[in-house]
Amino acid sequence: MSYRRTLKLICGFAGGSAALVFAAAAADSRGYFGENRGSGASRWSGLAVLYAAQPGWSPGSHTPTPTGPGWDSNWDKRDPSVLSNGRRKKESVTEDPSSEQDNSKPKATRHILLIRHSQYNLSGNGDTERILTPLGREQAELTGQRLAALGLKYDVLIHSSMTRATETAHIISKHIPGVELVSCDLLREGAPIEPVPPVTHWKPDAVQYHEDGARIEAAFRRYIHRADPKQKEDSYEIIVCHANVIRYFVCRALQFPPEGWLRMGLHNGSITWLTIRPSGRVALRTLGDAGFMPPDKLTRT
Repeated sequence: MSYRRTLKLICGFAGGSAALVFAAAAADSRGYFGENRGSGASRWSGLAVLYAAQPGWSPGSHTPTPTGPGWDSNWDKRDPSVLSNGRRKKESVTEDPSSEQDNSKPKATRHILLIRHSQYNLSGNGDTERILTPLGREQAELTGQRLAALGLKYDVLIHSSMTRATETAHIISKHIPGVELVSCDLLREGAPIEPVPPVTHWKPDAVQYHEDGARIEAAFRRYIHRADPKQKEDSYEIIVCHANVIRYFVCRALQFPPEGWLRMGLHNGSITWLTIRPSGRVALRTLGDAGFMPPDKLTRT
Protein backbone atom coordinates (compact mmCIF):
# COMPACT_ATOMS: atom_id res chain seq x y z
CA MET A 1 0.00 0.00 0.00
CA SER A 2 1.36 3.44 -0.93
CA TYR A 3 2.23 6.08 1.71
CA ARG A 4 -0.38 8.49 0.33
CA ARG A 5 -3.15 5.88 0.35
CA THR A 6 -2.24 4.95 3.91
CA LEU A 7 -2.63 8.54 5.05
CA LYS A 8 -6.03 8.76 3.32
CA LEU A 9 -7.19 5.65 5.12
CA ILE A 10 -5.92 6.95 8.45
CA CYS A 11 -7.63 10.31 8.03
CA GLY A 12 -10.83 8.69 6.78
CA PHE A 13 -11.27 6.31 9.72
CA ALA A 14 -9.68 8.27 12.56
CA GLY A 15 -12.17 10.43 14.47
CA GLY A 16 -9.73 12.67 16.36
CA SER A 17 -6.11 13.44 17.11
CA ALA A 18 -5.58 10.51 19.48
CA ALA A 19 -7.19 8.06 17.06
CA LEU A 20 -5.13 9.46 14.20
CA VAL A 21 -1.87 8.89 16.05
CA PHE A 22 -2.98 5.39 17.10
CA ALA A 23 -3.87 4.49 13.52
CA ALA A 24 -0.57 5.90 12.32
CA ALA A 25 1.31 3.81 14.85
CA ALA A 26 -0.45 0.67 13.67
CA ALA A 27 0.31 1.47 10.04
CA ASP A 28 3.91 2.27 10.88
CA SER A 29 4.41 -0.99 12.76
CA ARG A 30 3.45 -2.85 9.57
CA GLY A 31 6.01 -0.97 7.55
CA TYR A 32 3.46 1.11 5.59
CA PHE A 33 5.59 4.21 5.92
CA GLY A 34 8.45 2.61 4.07
CA GLU A 35 10.84 1.72 6.94
CA ASN A 36 11.78 -1.79 8.05
CA ARG A 37 9.69 -2.97 10.97
CA GLY A 38 12.64 -3.53 13.27
CA SER A 39 14.69 -0.48 12.36
CA GLY A 40 14.43 1.31 15.74
CA ALA A 41 14.54 5.13 15.47
CA SER A 42 13.85 5.16 11.73
CA ARG A 43 10.71 3.14 12.38
CA TRP A 44 9.20 6.05 14.29
CA SER A 45 10.40 8.92 12.09
CA GLY A 46 7.16 9.01 10.04
CA LEU A 47 5.06 8.82 13.20
CA ALA A 48 7.02 11.68 14.76
CA VAL A 49 5.96 13.90 11.88
CA LEU A 50 2.31 13.05 12.54
CA TYR A 51 2.74 13.76 16.25
CA ALA A 52 4.27 17.14 15.48
CA ALA A 53 1.40 18.01 13.10
CA GLN A 54 -1.26 17.48 15.78
CA PRO A 55 -2.40 20.59 17.67
CA GLY A 56 -2.01 20.60 21.42
CA TRP A 57 -5.17 19.44 23.15
CA SER A 58 -6.51 19.69 26.64
CA PRO A 59 -10.07 19.36 27.97
CA GLY A 60 -10.47 23.14 28.00
CA SER A 61 -8.94 23.91 24.62
CA HIS A 62 -11.37 22.21 22.23
CA THR A 63 -13.69 25.25 22.13
CA PRO A 64 -12.47 28.32 20.21
CA THR A 65 -12.08 31.41 22.36
CA PRO A 66 -14.72 34.03 21.47
CA THR A 67 -13.34 37.23 20.00
CA GLY A 68 -14.90 40.66 19.90
CA PRO A 69 -17.98 41.87 21.77
CA GLY A 70 -20.95 39.61 22.37
CA TRP A 71 -24.29 39.86 20.59
CA ASP A 72 -26.19 43.04 21.46
CA SER A 73 -29.80 41.90 21.80
CA ASN A 74 -30.97 45.53 21.81
CA TRP A 75 -29.16 46.45 18.59
CA ASP A 76 -32.32 47.99 17.09
CA LYS A 77 -33.38 49.68 20.36
CA ARG A 78 -36.58 47.60 20.31
CA ASP A 79 -35.86 44.95 22.93
CA PRO A 80 -39.20 44.68 24.76
CA SER A 81 -37.57 43.94 28.11
CA VAL A 82 -35.58 47.16 27.94
CA LEU A 83 -38.58 49.17 26.74
CA SER A 84 -40.90 47.77 29.44
CA ASN A 85 -38.34 48.41 32.20
CA GLY A 86 -38.13 52.01 31.10
CA ARG A 87 -41.90 52.41 31.21
CA ARG A 88 -42.18 50.84 34.67
CA LYS A 89 -39.75 53.36 36.10
CA LYS A 90 -42.04 56.16 34.92
CA GLU A 91 -45.30 54.48 35.96
CA SER A 92 -45.71 53.71 39.65
CA VAL A 93 -48.85 51.60 39.20
CA THR A 94 -49.63 49.08 36.47
CA GLU A 95 -52.84 47.08 36.35
CA ASP A 96 -51.31 43.96 34.82
CA PRO A 97 -47.51 44.15 34.31
CA SER A 98 -47.22 40.66 32.81
CA SER A 99 -49.94 41.39 30.24
CA GLU A 100 -48.34 44.71 29.34
CA GLN A 101 -44.96 43.10 28.79
CA ASP A 102 -46.49 40.33 26.67
CA ASN A 103 -48.29 42.87 24.48
CA SER A 104 -45.04 44.75 23.93
CA LYS A 105 -43.22 41.68 22.59
CA PRO A 106 -42.87 41.29 18.81
CA LYS A 107 -44.46 38.08 17.56
CA ALA A 108 -43.82 38.19 13.81
CA THR A 109 -40.71 37.58 11.74
CA ARG A 110 -39.58 40.09 9.14
CA HIS A 111 -38.04 38.82 5.89
CA ILE A 112 -36.17 41.52 3.99
CA LEU A 113 -35.07 40.74 0.42
CA LEU A 114 -32.41 43.18 -0.70
CA ILE A 115 -32.08 43.36 -4.49
CA ARG A 116 -29.14 44.96 -6.22
CA HIS A 117 -30.17 46.98 -9.28
CA SER A 118 -29.46 45.58 -12.74
CA GLN A 119 -26.61 46.53 -15.08
CA TYR A 120 -26.73 50.16 -16.19
CA ASN A 121 -25.02 52.60 -18.56
CA LEU A 122 -21.83 53.61 -16.75
CA SER A 123 -21.00 56.30 -19.31
CA GLY A 124 -24.19 58.25 -18.69
CA ASN A 125 -23.84 61.91 -17.75
CA GLY A 126 -25.46 62.01 -14.32
CA ASP A 127 -28.08 59.80 -12.72
CA THR A 128 -30.86 60.43 -15.24
CA GLU A 129 -28.73 59.11 -18.12
CA ARG A 130 -27.49 56.07 -16.24
CA ILE A 131 -30.35 53.91 -17.36
CA LEU A 132 -30.44 50.13 -17.57
CA THR A 133 -28.72 48.46 -20.48
CA PRO A 134 -30.63 45.88 -22.56
CA LEU A 135 -28.87 43.18 -20.53
CA GLY A 136 -29.82 45.02 -17.35
CA ARG A 137 -33.49 44.89 -18.32
CA GLU A 138 -33.16 41.16 -18.96
CA GLN A 139 -31.60 40.75 -15.52
CA ALA A 140 -34.48 42.61 -13.88
CA GLU A 141 -36.97 40.36 -15.67
CA LEU A 142 -35.14 37.28 -14.38
CA THR A 143 -35.08 38.67 -10.84
CA GLY A 144 -38.80 39.42 -11.02
CA GLN A 145 -39.51 35.91 -12.26
CA ARG A 146 -37.46 34.46 -9.43
CA LEU A 147 -39.28 36.50 -6.78
CA ALA A 148 -42.63 35.46 -8.24
CA ALA A 149 -41.59 31.80 -8.33
CA LEU A 150 -40.80 31.88 -4.61
CA GLY A 151 -44.53 32.17 -4.03
CA LEU A 152 -44.24 34.59 -1.12
CA LYS A 153 -46.82 37.17 -0.09
CA TYR A 154 -44.88 40.39 -0.48
CA ASP A 155 -45.99 43.37 1.56
CA VAL A 156 -44.13 46.21 -0.14
CA LEU A 157 -41.48 46.95 -2.77
CA ILE A 158 -39.24 49.84 -1.67
CA HIS A 159 -36.59 51.19 -4.01
CA SER A 160 -33.84 53.77 -4.16
CA SER A 161 -34.84 56.92 -6.02
CA MET A 162 -31.84 56.60 -8.37
CA THR A 163 -32.73 55.83 -11.98
CA ARG A 164 -31.16 52.37 -12.21
CA ALA A 165 -32.87 51.17 -9.03
CA THR A 166 -36.21 52.71 -9.98
CA GLU A 167 -36.18 51.04 -13.40
CA THR A 168 -35.21 47.70 -11.85
CA ALA A 169 -38.02 47.94 -9.32
CA HIS A 170 -40.66 48.75 -11.94
CA ILE A 171 -39.65 45.77 -14.08
CA ILE A 172 -39.74 43.49 -11.04
CA SER A 173 -43.15 44.84 -10.03
CA LYS A 174 -44.71 43.50 -13.24
CA HIS A 175 -44.07 39.98 -11.96
CA ILE A 176 -45.60 40.59 -8.52
CA PRO A 177 -48.70 42.67 -9.31
CA GLY A 178 -50.54 44.38 -6.49
CA VAL A 179 -47.45 45.03 -4.37
CA GLU A 180 -47.09 48.69 -3.39
CA LEU A 181 -44.10 50.58 -4.84
CA VAL A 182 -42.35 53.11 -2.57
CA SER A 183 -39.40 55.34 -3.51
CA CYS A 184 -36.85 56.38 -0.87
CA ASP A 185 -33.96 58.86 -1.11
CA LEU A 186 -32.19 57.34 1.89
CA LEU A 187 -31.42 54.21 -0.15
CA ARG A 188 -29.39 56.03 -2.81
CA GLU A 189 -25.87 54.75 -3.51
CA GLY A 190 -22.95 56.22 -1.60
CA ALA A 191 -19.89 55.66 0.55
CA PRO A 192 -21.18 54.22 3.86
CA ILE A 193 -17.92 54.04 5.79
CA GLU A 194 -14.22 53.96 4.95
CA PRO A 195 -13.40 50.33 4.08
CA VAL A 196 -10.77 48.26 5.84
CA PRO A 197 -8.47 47.29 4.24
CA PRO A 198 -8.47 50.35 1.96
CA VAL A 199 -8.57 50.09 -1.82
CA THR A 200 -6.54 52.17 -4.26
CA HIS A 201 -9.07 52.47 -7.10
CA TRP A 202 -11.83 54.14 -5.05
CA LYS A 203 -11.07 56.90 -2.57
CA PRO A 204 -13.98 59.18 -1.64
CA ASP A 205 -13.04 62.14 0.51
CA ALA A 206 -13.91 62.44 4.18
CA VAL A 207 -16.90 64.70 3.48
CA GLN A 208 -18.54 62.06 1.28
CA TYR A 209 -18.15 59.36 3.94
CA HIS A 210 -19.53 61.78 6.52
CA GLU A 211 -22.61 62.69 4.49
CA ASP A 212 -23.34 59.38 2.76
CA GLY A 213 -22.57 57.37 5.86
CA ALA A 214 -25.11 59.24 7.96
CA ARG A 215 -27.78 58.82 5.29
CA ILE A 216 -27.16 55.10 4.73
CA GLU A 217 -27.09 54.50 8.49
CA ALA A 218 -30.45 56.30 8.71
CA ALA A 219 -31.78 53.95 6.01
CA PHE A 220 -30.54 50.97 8.01
CA ARG A 221 -32.32 52.18 11.14
CA ARG A 222 -35.52 52.80 9.22
CA TYR A 223 -35.74 49.45 7.45
CA ILE A 224 -33.64 46.89 9.33
CA HIS A 225 -35.18 46.07 12.70
CA ARG A 226 -37.45 43.53 14.37
CA ALA A 227 -41.21 43.64 13.81
CA ASP A 228 -43.47 46.03 15.63
CA PRO A 229 -45.48 44.32 18.40
CA LYS A 230 -48.66 45.20 16.53
CA GLN A 231 -47.57 43.11 13.51
CA LYS A 232 -49.42 39.80 13.69
CA GLU A 233 -48.12 37.93 10.65
CA ASP A 234 -44.69 37.39 9.15
CA SER A 235 -43.82 39.93 6.48
CA TYR A 236 -41.83 39.81 3.23
CA GLU A 237 -40.44 43.14 2.09
CA ILE A 238 -38.39 43.82 -1.03
CA ILE A 239 -35.82 46.62 -1.12
CA VAL A 240 -34.20 47.43 -4.48
CA CYS A 241 -31.07 49.48 -3.97
CA HIS A 242 -27.28 49.37 -4.43
CA ALA A 243 -24.30 47.16 -3.68
CA ASN A 244 -22.68 49.49 -1.13
CA VAL A 245 -25.94 49.92 0.74
CA ILE A 246 -26.71 46.20 0.81
CA ARG A 247 -23.23 45.21 1.95
CA TYR A 248 -23.29 47.79 4.72
CA PHE A 249 -26.75 46.62 5.82
CA VAL A 250 -25.54 43.01 6.03
CA CYS A 251 -22.52 43.90 8.17
CA ARG A 252 -24.60 46.06 10.51
CA ALA A 253 -27.43 43.54 10.82
CA LEU A 254 -25.06 40.67 11.66
CA GLN A 255 -23.05 42.92 13.99
CA PHE A 256 -19.91 42.39 11.95
CA PRO A 257 -17.42 45.27 11.68
CA PRO A 258 -19.11 47.61 9.16
CA GLU A 259 -15.70 48.57 7.78
CA GLY A 260 -15.62 45.13 6.12
CA TRP A 261 -18.47 45.88 3.71
CA LEU A 262 -16.23 46.15 0.65
CA ARG A 263 -14.92 42.60 1.10
CA MET A 264 -18.14 41.23 -0.41
CA GLY A 265 -19.19 41.23 -4.05
CA LEU A 266 -22.74 41.24 -5.44
CA HIS A 267 -24.03 40.47 -8.93
CA ASN A 268 -26.49 42.80 -10.60
CA GLY A 269 -30.05 41.71 -9.90
CA SER A 270 -28.94 39.40 -7.09
CA ILE A 271 -31.02 38.63 -3.99
CA THR A 272 -29.76 39.00 -0.43
CA TRP A 273 -32.20 37.69 2.18
CA LEU A 274 -32.16 38.82 5.81
CA THR A 275 -34.47 37.33 8.44
CA ILE A 276 -35.14 39.16 11.71
CA ARG A 277 -36.85 37.13 14.43
CA PRO A 278 -39.09 38.60 17.15
CA SER A 279 -36.23 38.09 19.61
CA GLY A 280 -34.00 40.34 17.52
CA ARG A 281 -31.88 37.49 16.22
CA VAL A 282 -30.76 38.03 12.64
CA ALA A 283 -29.95 35.40 10.01
CA LEU A 284 -28.52 35.83 6.54
CA ARG A 285 -30.34 33.29 4.39
CA THR A 286 -28.68 34.23 1.10
CA LEU A 287 -26.01 36.72 0.08
CA GLY A 288 -26.02 37.90 -3.52
CA ASP A 289 -27.94 34.91 -4.87
CA ALA A 290 -27.90 35.01 -8.68
CA GLY A 291 -28.07 31.29 -9.39
CA PHE A 292 -31.38 31.77 -11.19
CA MET A 293 -29.57 33.67 -13.97
CA PRO A 294 -27.73 31.99 -16.86
CA PRO A 295 -23.94 32.43 -16.59
CA ASP A 296 -23.86 34.69 -19.65
CA LYS A 297 -26.24 37.14 -17.93
CA LEU A 298 -24.10 37.67 -14.82
CA THR A 299 -22.43 41.06 -14.30
CA ARG A 300 -21.18 43.16 -11.39
CA THR A 301 -21.09 46.66 -12.85
